[in-house]
Amino acid sequence: MTEEHSGAAEVVDSVLGALADPTRRQLLDLLAAQGEATATTLADGLPVSRQAVVKHLAVLDAAGLVSGGRVGREVRYTVRPAALDATARWMATLATDWDRRLATIKRVAEAAERDSPSTQPD
Repeated sequence: MTEEHSGAAEVVDSVLGALADPTRRQLLDLLAAQGEATATTLADGLPVSRQAVVKHLAVLDAAGLVSGGRVGREVRYTVRPAALDATARWMATLATDWDRRLATIKRVAEAAERDSPSTQPD
């Protein structure tokens, strides 16, 4: 495995792990809708504490999905789309590979059906 491929795989693994939690997906949705927000603002829209939101944001940050920037005493978070883009590319490649495999299976099955003696006219 190349170093570049290994790095891309780590990004995808990290993103999928972070997105496995419904609260983190909800946080990402809120941030995408609001553009930027503090942990306190985000906690107001969720049934979890501000401390829990901060922990979830740390996981999202480690996965490269959000970033926090200090503005005065506040930390404002924003979505970083690059890791999502890399994951979407991986998923699209995977889907393309499966589509190609399924098309091959279909061709083989159709050829076998055409060549089958039971489908030949008498």
